[in-house]
Parts: sequence; structure tokens; C-alpha cells
Amino acid sequence: MKNIRVKKIVKEVLIGAVILFVISNVVSYLRKPVLQDDRLPAISVQTIEGKNIDLNSYRGKPLLIHFWATWCPVCKMETANIERVSEKYQVITIAVNSGDNEKIKAFLREQGAGFQVINDDEGNFAGQFSVEVFPTTFIYDSSGKLFFSEVGYTSTAGLLGRMALAE
Repeated sequence: MKNIRVKKIVKEVLIGAVILFVISNVVSYLRKPVLQDDRLPAISVQTIEGKNIDLNSYRGKPLLIHFWATWCPVCKMETANIERVSEKYQVITIAVNSGDNEKIKAFLREQGAGFQVINDDEGNFAGQFSVEVFPTTFIYDSSGKLFFSEVGYTSTAGLLGRMALAE
């Protein structure tokens, strides 16, 4: 009798997980930004470390552009995933409305992250990419064409898989 009850509970939990997965993907799809152009924009900017970045120089390999904020709890959960992806692929992150460079550096130290960060303290880049929800991730393929975009949390495996497909 107990065995039947455990099986029923496991079945209900699995069904709930599948429903949650489907709903979260639908919401992500509906909330993802609509870009005017699916080509990587020509942007030149400095990171919080003072390094000059020209997005045109990232062609030839896939590029992940990740919009996040220090005040975003989901972004904080996803930081380790972005860090792991940055160890294998080209990653540029953009901290939106997150304070000055020192505040962002302190956040990165606290999270144990070392990926490249652009400080978008006024939301200009977020506006250029039509980002309204955080985190938002864009993956551009090796030719500089938008391959994938998503709003919300993404696992390391999901990001690595999409980056591999974008090569």
C-alpha cells in the first residue's frame, strides 16, 4: 500500500516539474526582447577594469552577451553558470543599473566571478538590446548573427550546449 502511495507522489511531482518547465519556457519566450537587427551591433566600450572592447573583434567564435544586475536575485544564482561558460567561450556581461564600478567589482569578488563586465549604469546598452527583464542572455554565432536569446535563469549545461551549437 505504501509503495503505491510513493509512486503516486513521485508521479505527481514529476508532472508538476514538467508543467513548471513548460510554463517557464513559454514565459521566457514571450518576454524575450525583439531586436531590430539580428546582427551583432558595432559597439566599442570599456570594461570595469578599463579594457577596451570592440564587439566586431569577437567574430569567428560564438559570443555570449549577458545582461544582469547586482540587485537581481536570479542573476546572483546564475553568476556561477556564466563564470563556467566564460572559462571556455567568449563572454561579455553587462551590469545594468548596478552602481559604480567598485560596487560591481565587490559583487564579483563576493560571487567568485572574473568574467568581463561593462557597467551600463544608465541602461543605454540595455535599451539598445531592448532588454527589460533580468537576466537576459544573447548568443551570437561565429558569423555575428543572433543564434539564441533567453530571459531568466539558464543552467550551465544549457548555456554550454547552445554555445557549442553556435560554433
